[in-house]
Amino acid sequence: MRLTEYARCAGCASKMGPGDLARALAPLPAIEDPRLLVGRETFDDAAVIRITDDIALVQTVDFFAPIVDDPYTFGRVAAANALSDVFAMGGEPLTALNIVAFPADRLPISVLSDILRGGHDTAHEAGALIVGGHSVIDEELKYGLAVTGRVHPGRILTNAAARPGDRLVLTKPLGNGLVATALKQGKLMGEAAARASEEMLRYMLRPNREASQAAVALGVRCATDVTGFGLAGHGSHIARASGVTLRVAVDSIPVLANARLAFSRGAKTAGGARNQAFVDSMMSWGRTSEFGRALVTDPQTSGGLLVAVPPAVVREYLSRVEGAAEIGVIEPAGAHGLVLE
Repeated sequence: MRLTEYARCAGCASKMGPGDLARALAPLPAIEDPRLLVGRETFDDAAVIRITDDIALVQTVDFFAPIVDDPYTFGRVAAANALSDVFAMGGEPLTALNIVAFPADRLPISVLSDILRGGHDTAHEAGALIVGGHSVIDEELKYGLAVTGRVHPGRILTNAAARPGDRLVLTKPLGNGLVATALKQGKLMGEAAARASEEMLRYMLRPNREASQAAVALGVRCATDVTGFGLAGHGSHIARASGVTLRVAVDSIPVLANARLAFSRGAKTAGGARNQAFVDSMMSWGRTSEFGRALVTDPQTSGGLLVAVPPAVVREYLSRVEGAAEIGVIEPAGAHGLVLE
């Protein structure tokens, strides 16, 4: 049984494009409430509302169709991806609710049990309790979590707090959208497929807790997780919300070992095309190769954090977060929100 055969778009590649989403939200009035510390205006990863002087709640939701074939692993990846939104805000998850769309006439209920078990185990490891949820019958299998967390109001990570001179740090390699697509389409086979899958899952299942806690401890105030909109899409949200330009050295970006091979064999995602169309007007592509363009717009599932780290603490941050790499710098706002070189 291959769960990915039940997915038209796998993982975060199934997200609605950022351009379409922005147009859908544009007619809606902005919410004004002194308790609301982070709303939708900055396209942050979650909302934050103040409860007391020392406690604010973080709320988010994320779900998608299978990106891997094993039900238990799919549940773990989907849960890790949803929990990451809380970590991206500098918070800690408290509770979660399951969200399930299940083709009950096409798959045995044991598959759903394994998915839910995977989500439960990952949430528990992150310190959260799954306390309920909601399910519907659907033609396409989907799973995820609505998560509530907490954060100190004075230690929130947000898209809107990058400052010129900050160094850009990425905490996981890019390319899992390309690799997942190549695996689903049979463009990677045999030992190559096994190696690619193992590497991809190792990073997908690694929580962003360490990267988040290190950022908060060192006084960092700007971060986002890199998921369905890709590095360029999520970076553009930082550029807009903070009023800055992100200059990125493409050769410094960590990349999954099999991402280039997947690209060379024709792996492409519809999500990547939507992301590139959205960011194109605000990008200076420089001499970026076709692979480089595909990489920075590749939809990531359970990707890492993109963090704007003050230069005085960037070395300490890199030493605390395994695999983190400095990939660029924050500059004053210029003609483009993102500059690749």
